[in-house]
Amino acid sequence: MMVEKKKTLSDEKPSSELKRIRSFVLRQGRMTAAQKKAIDEHWFEYVLEVGQGMINPERVFNRTGPLVLEIGFGNGDSLTKMMKENPEKNYLGVEVHRPGVGSLIKKTVENNYSNLKVYCDDAVLVMQNCIPDNSLDCVQVFFPDPWHKKKHKKRRLVQEEFVNLTASKLKSDGKFHLATDWQDYAEQMMKVVSEDEKFINTSGEGQYSERPETRALTKFESRGQRLGHDMWDLIFSKV
Repeated sequence: MMVEKKKTLSDEKPSSELKRIRSFVLRQGRMTAAQKKAIDEHWFEYVLEVGQGMINPERVFNRTGPLVLEIGFGNGDSLTKMMKENPEKNYLGVEVHRPGVGSLIKKTVENNYSNLKVYCDDAVLVMQNCIPDNSLDCVQVFFPDPWHKKKHKKRRLVQEEFVNLTASKLKSDGKFHLATDWQDYAEQMMKVVSEDEKFINTSGEGQYSERPETRALTKFESRGQRLGHDMWDLIFSKV
């Protein structure tokens, strides 16, 4: 006799899975028991859904404060460190991979942080449907998938349309912070953001920035540095 497996929140897929050309691929990564437990027990405490529509940040966080959106937070190590060091800021994290979401929720619960909400969905859909215009103090995109093959470069997240969308969501003088370890992608980022008249490079025209202390060094980045990989940070300010 076959028994139907009960579906849990950790088994669900982002609502964007069948929509348009995406900048990500959903990998069926292994979810640990701790990550699954964090999702199943704390999903409704920390996770927002695209279907809930436009948010009111003050109501979502039950307080006012600078609002930071991080796209693609991976396992959440860097974002967890930023939450600890900047308790006055409110953080919205977007990540399509559920093990990463589970990892971040687990760390947030363990440290009793209250300045985080998460979307497990396509960042473009989140920005279009959930983030009010002129509401963000910073948008962070650290080490997005480089799609390094020529035929796949159209799938890169940082394209003209995404830059325009980001500008519409940032407050005046809000920061757009990008980082990558792929020189070709760094050059594309520099070109496409520099060509948008709504942004100005905080380090000077065509110049890359030093990694600021506000961007925590990730395990991924530390490993890359040990292997001799270069890193590029780009920080722009909305005019």
